[in-house]
Amino acid sequence: MTQSTISLTTLRHEHLERALRLSRQAGWPHRLDDWQLALDLSAGLVALDTDAATVLGTVLMTPYKRDVATINMVIVDEAARGRGLGRQLMEAVIALAGPRTLRLVATRDGAPLYRKLGFWETGAIVQHQGLARPSAPPAKVRPAEAHDIFGIIELDKSAYGADRRDLLRALAKVGQLAVLDRGQSITGFAASRAFGRGEVIGPVVAQNIDDAKALIEFFLARSEGRFVRVDTPEGSQLSAWLADQGLARVDDGIAMQRPIVAQSGCAPFRTFALASQAFG
Repeated sequence: MTQSTISLTTLRHEHLERALRLSRQAGWPHRLDDWQLALDLSAGLVALDTDAATVLGTVLMTPYKRDVATINMVIVDEAARGRGLGRQLMEAVIALAGPRTLRLVATRDGAPLYRKLGFWETGAIVQHQGLARPSAPPAKVRPAEAHDIFGIIELDKSAYGADRRDLLRALAKVGQLAVLDRGQSITGFAASRAFGRGEVIGPVVAQNIDDAKALIEFFLARSEGRFVRVDTPEGSQLSAWLADQGLARVDDGIAMQRPIVAQSGCAPFRTFALASQAFG
């Protein structure tokens, strides 16, 4: 196999069964449903061999309006590595994203390539997972109602720095949203959905760590005995608490961005857990 026999084309749903083979080869937990959700929210590219039968690489770009996009599902088949295919996929998806600020979560193996392409490290992402223990649901957290989506979108925009309404509406359809409600307006929210081996909790947006814990506890109480995953920025200070809840720290990722954009002021809301490493 040579680089000249590999072609890039638009990633479509017809490619997903073969893309799933790549994520399994990489040891990722994604189900076909997880791939389908990612593609529904994204645009992407697939690398095919000469007869278009084998998927050799994938990459997705999930846009949040015209300002920000995440780069995700960057995978190259073990048999095709060392030929520059990863760089080719990244250069193509960067062009696809246009002028948007780009964010991604890198592995240690992938980070050197991203640095060469102009990405800078902005922090670390810590992955926690385990079986949810029995717990009592916290007060003031309730399931989101249809009218809450407008407040949720604004809270998320304040914390994330981009309008992710398409993602949030999709999470409400495939999973569940919950809000922190003290009687006047919502002051935090979280989402939970099926993913991989069990469930993922995120995003979690709140004003402080205690509110973030309450939102996570709401879903842990509903997931007793089930496998749960949470991806949290290392600076959130949630890691030790999550471990105490039975969700062990199992992996780290490197948050990266291109270009670095100065943040104006201090937002009143923070992201304490990601929707996923793919979606940010």
